Amino acid sequence: MKNSRTNSLTFSQTTKYKGGMNKPLNAMKALSDRNRLRVVAALMNHEELCACHIIELLEVTGATASRHMGLLIRSGLVQSRKAGRWVHYRLTDTFPAPLFQWLETELQTDPDIKADRRTLVKITACKH
Repeated sequence: MKNSRTNSLTFSQTTKYKGGMNKPLNAMKALSDRNRLRVVAALMNHEELCACHIIELLEVTGATASRHMGLLIRSGLVQSRKAGRWVHYRLTDTFPAPLFQWLETELQTDPDIKADRRTLVKITACKH
């Protein structure tokens, strides 16, 4: 009989299980949230984004954006660097190419992603 508990594991709980499925499971869980998927789509079109850009794009609080970014970092899809008081995010060098290509194809005509791209042009025009 299938254990129903395994279907409702939280993101952090999956890390305690050994095996080859953890990395893809964590990546898929990280992308299963609309805002996190929007951030990844934005990072696919920008080499790097500041936390302030992500907060403005998603229209969320700093704490909410930080939680989303933490999940993306722990999934291995995004990395961060600190420059003074600013935190910058980018896709990792190990971001799976087939996943990148699939997302690029699937999201290119999405109206929300198109709107995000237009918004990011305005947001990133202002340098801090």
